[in-house]
Amino acid sequence: MFTIPNSRIDFRNFLVEKTGIEYLYFQPPESIKMSYPAIIYSISRVNHKFADNNKYLRFTAYQLILIDKDPDSEFFYKLLDLPMCSYTGTSYQKDNLNHYIFTIYY
Repeated sequence: MFTIPNSRIDFRNFLVEKTGIEYLYFQPPESIKMSYPAIIYSISRVNHKFADNNKYLRFTAYQLILIDKDPDSEFFYKLLDLPMCSYTGTSYQKDNLNHYIFTIYY
């Protein structure tokens, strides 16, 4: 039996509740003016579980980019504490903002 995945809006609400970050952007256009700290998120892949030649579970992987002015962001550790969330080991600084990349399954 195929299960319906949680919606992207449910995922957004989950992130707000668990991290306290108010500014979350799903695939924002370059023209948008963002506030910080912020999370940009997008779907990076979808994994399925199969049985009896049918898909019965779907796991959506999201890429999260935490952007914060503080290089010692408290939100970095809040994201690490989330279930099924891992830091990719990639970070960079651009326009005096720190960017940290995570993958989370929801």
